[in-house]
Amino acid sequence: MELRPYQQQAVAAVYQHLRERDDNPCVVIPTGGGKTPVIATICRDAVSLWGGRVIVLAHVKELLAQAVDKLHTMAPDLWMQIGVHSAGLSSRDTAHPIIVAGIQSVYQKAKELGPFQLAIVDESHLIPMDGDGMYRRFLEDARTLNPDLRVIGLTATPFRMSSGPICVPPPEGILNAVCYEVGVRELITSGYLSPLKSKAGKYKANTDDLHIRGGEFVPAEVEALMDQDMLVHSACKEIVEYTRAGGRKACLIFASGVKHGQHVAKIIERLAGEECGFVDGETAGIFRDQIIQRFREGNLKYLANVNVLTTGFDAPNVDCVALLRPTMSPGLYYQMVGRGFRLAPGKADCLVLDFGGNVLRHGPVDQIRVTDPAAKRPGEAPAKECPQCQALIATGYATCPECGFVFPPPERRKHEGTADPAGVLSGDITITEYPVRSVSYSVHVKRDAPADAPRSLRVDYEIAYYQHKSEWVCLEHSGYARQKAEAWWKLRSCVPAPNNADDAVALANAGALAETLSITVRSVAGEKFDRIVDCELGAKPAMEEVAIPVADDSEWDSSVPEALPTPPDDDIPF
Repeated sequence: MELRPYQQQAVAAVYQHLRERDDNPCVVIPTGGGKTPVIATICRDAVSLWGGRVIVLAHVKELLAQAVDKLHTMAPDLWMQIGVHSAGLSSRDTAHPIIVAGIQSVYQKAKELGPFQLAIVDESHLIPMDGDGMYRRFLEDARTLNPDLRVIGLTATPFRMSSGPICVPPPEGILNAVCYEVGVRELITSGYLSPLKSKAGKYKANTDDLHIRGGEFVPAEVEALMDQDMLVHSACKEIVEYTRAGGRKACLIFASGVKHGQHVAKIIERLAGEECGFVDGETAGIFRDQIIQRFREGNLKYLANVNVLTTGFDAPNVDCVALLRPTMSPGLYYQMVGRGFRLAPGKADCLVLDFGGNVLRHGPVDQIRVTDPAAKRPGEAPAKECPQCQALIATGYATCPECGFVFPPPERRKHEGTADPAGVLSGDITITEYPVRSVSYSVHVKRDAPADAPRSLRVDYEIAYYQHKSEWVCLEHSGYARQKAEAWWKLRSCVPAPNNADDAVALANAGALAETLSITVRSVAGEKFDRIVDCELGAKPAMEEVAIPVADDSEWDSSVPEALPTPPDDDIPF
């Protein structure tokens, strides 16, 4: 088995670190990117080239089985020197040069296993920052046998939910520095991981009132929130619709609790007319293995789970991941999405449906925001986009310094039941067309603005019950903003563009503007505000059909300022 280029680079980086430094390295490779071949190569070299002894530690039997399989493939001449110590795999080997071990089985048995030169920890983000966890206890005992023991960590998520980065300087940290890292987007671009995409939706769960304990939402509160009949039915309906429309073959669903997961499976079966499997921590091992095998083989399209199919679960055919579990953990969010990373024959991409606001909470999976663990809620992004002029400005601005747009105060997110529209990769662009139910017009006044400050025409499009998309037309502004406003008005009306927002509202309400049938909205992952980029309009009302309003017995001023020259592209603020 030949390593991929980035896997070869990872192995070389580990060796360089061990030679040049005295602390312990960590390798970061995305889920599905192949950490196990790197582990197997290091084990083979340590034993066959340098006469060392290695222990590979992991927390689930699936990871142990993968390590053993890759070791046999990478070093078939060493198969007699590979031992397994795991209750889950019914083996208690202790004397082999390479020991693959479940941490639960060996954390009290370091002295029974004898000295090692290397300890390799898969999913090393599970090593606790402090305390007497199983990994710390084993490694401390192992160092009494060999004070020069070196530890190598491998993970897809180099951070913890409760304490931040996993690599910290010694003596506090077991792992001290990332020696090699390759990103999700790089592996997708190189063809080693499946492309991801997400679909726009209308409804999400409102997690504002959930309490946080130990850095995570309180489980009982999460399940009570997500298991509401309306939300479950709406989410399941969307899951079925998207999987059918896209020809999806394997949809993995992450539920918020056992009752919730069983409810989801029941509704999926009713709507899809086919079985939805369900597994949790209490599902009998044989029965769970049978369900998972059917899912992997393509004989079961839908599989819901609670807390069991994250790390260590390998089903390359997964082409849809539905997140019905809100989480404060960036690592758990990544692991759930990561189930769709792997390549498979006939799989073009993986669709991610987020019903828990996780993408907006943590960011796209290739740019996850790791926030202060002491904070009760994730902090705001350092920048925001003005929806009126698209300027990128610091989050602290209440008013856009470029065009004067006043940002609305933070709103509580409504309880919703379809997938979050945010892209799951930074820079992902989602273009969504919405039919327009109604349109309303109002004058937008800058907060705390002087009396002579320019105002704008605010246009609100109702796209669903209590759901709106908005845009601002800068008729009272000058320069390019005015020119753009005139073009917007001319597209919709035979009446000349007014010079003030009051007249614009009056004319709009008098029927001067064409009916808006639909709007097309552009959303970019990692950016806070959407942009209306196109529309479908009805016919322009004829001039004689419009009753031009007259205020204070004075004629309406329909004069149009002299046309402005088109500025060069680099001067355009929009």
